Amino acid sequence: MIFTCDKNAVLKEIVVANEIISSHNVLSILSSVLLDAHDDTLTIKATDLRVSFETQIPISLESPGKATLFCGKFLAILRNFPDGDVFFIEEEGKITIENRGNIKFQMHSISADNFPEIPNSEEAQFFSLSQKKFVYMIRQTIFAISGDETRYFMNGVYMELKGDRIVMVATDGRRLSHVYAVQEGETPDFPGIIIPPKVLNLFVKLASGEGDINLAVADKILFAHFDKQKLTSALVDGQFPNYSRVIPEDQNSRFTINRMELSDALRRVSLLSDQKTKRILLSLSRGGIVLKSDESGIGEAEEKIDCHYDGPRIEFALNHSYLSDPLKVIEQESILVKFTDSHKAITIVSLEESTFFHIVMPMQME
Repeated sequence: MIFTCDKNAVLKEIVVANEIISSHNVLSILSSVLLDAHDDTLTIKATDLRVSFETQIPISLESPGKATLFCGKFLAILRNFPDGDVFFIEEEGKITIENRGNIKFQMHSISADNFPEIPNSEEAQFFSLSQKKFVYMIRQTIFAISGDETRYFMNGVYMELKGDRIVMVATDGRRLSHVYAVQEGETPDFPGIIIPPKVLNLFVKLASGEGDINLAVADKILFAHFDKQKLTSALVDGQFPNYSRVIPEDQNSRFTINRMELSDALRRVSLLSDQKTKRILLSLSRGGIVLKSDESGIGEAEEKIDCHYDGPRIEFALNHSYLSDPLKVIEQESILVKFTDSHKAITIVSLEESTFFHIVMPMQME
């Protein structure tokens, strides 16, 4: 195998490959990246057996072939290479990386035959979704994923097809985020799936935001094809909670508030909140809301901001992260907060018609 390629073109893809396999620090086939050079194209593959990545870049090919390289060291070499062309020569289990000048590295290679097989998507039924929409849906939900590994069925974003809508939901039992996108045209039916956060974060990082992503679900595997890249991920194997049961039906009390003003006030007041409970108090009365941190050994903070509310005084205790996380991804200037009483869920939506809502459960007042 002999080929030439641009250093920055291959570096960009090896950075992604290393993210997928970075947990494998020992020298093994799972800590390696596969290079497959054919037809003036270099196919790059990486896998941790649950998430797989595949992409292609143009090269100038002299002799085709396959080889693997220890990804961490390969990445370090590329980062320290000068810009320009990089030459690769594979001979007898060794790969030479050089600039045909004064820089030359030699790395040992494990046989490409030992590289794990990446799931094949040839028989899967794909459907298209705007990249921009999919990124938006991921950002509206991913922060609400549970980190409790004993409740593994909530360690991902749930996605299902409901009529002409693709719905995505995440919850950790104390909050829930829900978003949908209307599909144009026919979408092949698929069972509800739980997508792990690793592959969702990768998509957000890699997506150009232009064009569509093609998705397919088959044999508990999610396939995602977009731009010149392919992601494959095993799905979380479990039963996602019946989220519709916790969505409030009638919440007649409500107030509207500027999203950024509330977000900034939460950030300031939370500086003196308990770092473990993250508990703050919200006192709502006509025309204004007072945010106050719990009194602690360090001190306390309080801030008042304007809002549009015309009801009786009420007080909530909330985890400030659960309130501020949705505010970071909502794009509209003003939000509507709906509630029933201080002990039941609050719902955050946009004042304008939107495709999302966020539910937060209050904490005990004490």
